Amino acid sequence: MTVTTEPPAPPHRGRPDADPAAPAAPAEAVADATAGAPAPAPDLDGLAGLRTVPARHPWRWALGIAALVVLAQFAHGLATNPGWDWATFRIYFTADTIVQAVGRTLQLTFYGTVLGFLLGAVVAAMRLSRSPILQSIAWAYVWVFRSIPLIVQLVFWFNLSYLYKRFGFGIPFGPTFGDFETVGVLSALGAAVLGLGLHQAAFAAEIIRGGVVAVDAGQREAAAALGIPRWRQAWRIVLPQAMRGILPAAANEVISLLKGTSVVYVMAIGELFYQAQVVYGRTGRVVPLLMVATVWYVLLTTVLSIGQYYVERYFSRGSQRSRPPTPLQRARAFVRSLPARPAPARTPDTRTTGGRP
Repeated sequence: MTVTTEPPAPPHRGRPDADPAAPAAPAEAVADATAGAPAPAPDLDGLAGLRTVPARHPWRWALGIAALVVLAQFAHGLATNPGWDWATFRIYFTADTIVQAVGRTLQLTFYGTVLGFLLGAVVAAMRLSRSPILQSIAWAYVWVFRSIPLIVQLVFWFNLSYLYKRFGFGIPFGPTFGDFETVGVLSALGAAVLGLGLHQAAFAAEIIRGGVVAVDAGQREAAAALGIPRWRQAWRIVLPQAMRGILPAAANEVISLLKGTSVVYVMAIGELFYQAQVVYGRTGRVVPLLMVATVWYVLLTTVLSIGQYYVERYFSRGSQRSRPPTPLQRARAFVRSLPARPAPARTPDTRTTGGRP
């Protein structure tokens, strides 16, 4: 007779009072049971001894120093090179002829800007209309006046009286009720304003159209659903939002027109650049007179840029919770953010306390 014996069961690794015959708990259950256990506290004493090291940017500093060196060399050349002739610059910078030329430049810029953006708004409305005839005419206008250089347009309008001796008004292709000579109406200044305005209108039309198209169509749909009239939708809803996209490009065009007025020298109009040419043609001082015109253009552009900043700040009310700070407010905030210097410790006065601290 044979006797068989089973091997003894392995000891249970759980609790001592657990049933050895019970199955072992799965690994997932054990992991879930230990997941809620608190993590060991970090060693804060060891972290307190670490030193904070700021990120280093050696190439950034190297490029900045190189740029400062180049600027210093240029400023040194401006101050020491006798070819700049700063004495002549000081004489003519505020001369009566130059100041009058600056006024004529501002006059041309103002008239050209007003005419250009008024006509540009009309052309932009024609481009946005549903009439294929108006869209085609507006597209052709923009295409033609953006294709022809400004100086060519100015010379053409200056010689308009050569093509049309007289202008009349009456029934189209019919009898005229009256006419007048072109030379007596369109002077050199009028031709310059007309050329600058028509040229500017082509670019202003695309700027205005782009700003209007950038406004979400849902704004107009919501306004129409509320029963707001179309003219009020355009004036109170679409235009304020479109101005945020129109203003940067429009201000850039105004500054370009300010400098573009120098092209009217071909029409013998006494604007800034033409008058500088006249003076250095008489005195032979080319470089200082060019610097006179350059500094005046920089000053005028700076004034226009400051105006652009505040107008953009005004129309940014709806896009941000608060208006962006002005340069003066930024300077004040920077000064306040500087670390305050600790006040010197005061020594007690023993004369009034009887020697006691």
